[in-house]
Amino acid sequence: MRVSVPTLDEIRAARTQLGDRVKTTPTTFWSSHVKNELLGDQTEVYLKLELLQYAGSFKPRGALLVMDSLDKVALAQGVTAVSAGNHAIAVGYAAKACGTTAKVVMPKTANPYRVEACRRQGTEVVLVDDVAKAFDEVERIRSEEGRFFVHPFEGPLTALGTATVGLEMCEQAPDLDVVIVPIGGGGLAAGIGSAVKQMLPNAKVIGVEPEGANSMSLSLKKGGPESIEAVNTIADSLGAPFALPYSFGLVQQTLDKVVTVTDNQMAQAMCLSFEELKLAVEPAAAAALAALLGPLHDECKGKRVGLVACGSNIDLATWLSYTTSTTTA
Repeated sequence: MRVSVPTLDEIRAARTQLGDRVKTTPTTFWSSHVKNELLGDQTEVYLKLELLQYAGSFKPRGALLVMDSLDKVALAQGVTAVSAGNHAIAVGYAAKACGTTAKVVMPKTANPYRVEACRRQGTEVVLVDDVAKAFDEVERIRSEEGRFFVHPFEGPLTALGTATVGLEMCEQAPDLDVVIVPIGGGGLAAGIGSAVKQMLPNAKVIGVEPEGANSMSLSLKKGGPESIEAVNTIADSLGAPFALPYSFGLVQQTLDKVVTVTDNQMAQAMCLSFEELKLAVEPAAAAALAALLGPLHDECKGKRVGLVACGSNIDLATWLSYTTSTTTA
């Protein structure tokens, strides 16, 4: 499925447009005897710390570009979104930065920490029974209140925003051999893949998604956007139940492959991130490290590897529940 890939000039212009409304998050080098024991002393690992971004994840980059595209009348009517967490927080942040209001719909099962994070920045939160009802409610809000729906991962502007993560990473850690990116709906991986493949044409870009939310793996196997019957993973930020045409097309064109990891592998990587890197990350942000330690270990040995730590909106109780239940199996 061929779609238009954002050019490097467009990506650079987008980063300029975003300005100081987003941080240029750091890329850090992991150097320790533990890293050497796990991956070999010839393997270099660089982590793009997008978890330090405003609103706690990469999500504001795309949301801001989408809102920037609205005319004054549309912007004044406000925006809406559906999300269990990071996207809702980011849409609220972006709405405030753009001088408008946000009304987000979240399932009652959403982490209370994330719900409160939305409300703290002035976002109106509507809680519904489940995800299906959330989409019905956000459609009602869009139709009756005229608010613009900001999609969590689909669309050229969203990918253009996430491509700025790849732009920064390639500038901060040049000559990478492999870049490993978490995949939910594919918006992050699609954008980063677009930037990396133009800046580092010889680098591999590999996506990683949870076994219990493998909609992109299934879609790539089938050759088109597919849905899965259910999402079953601790990495709720990567829990997209389906792929959509634009982000799927970009992933298909710019990623070399997609691998999956288990919840236990992500929980182990969360523990390692805390112990080694002093980062308390959510499961999604540990997915790239989990893939490097697991299914990509041999392929990446002796390479310069970039990992994207995509976000970390997680409370202490939830973090402990995942990390204390992990096993070494």
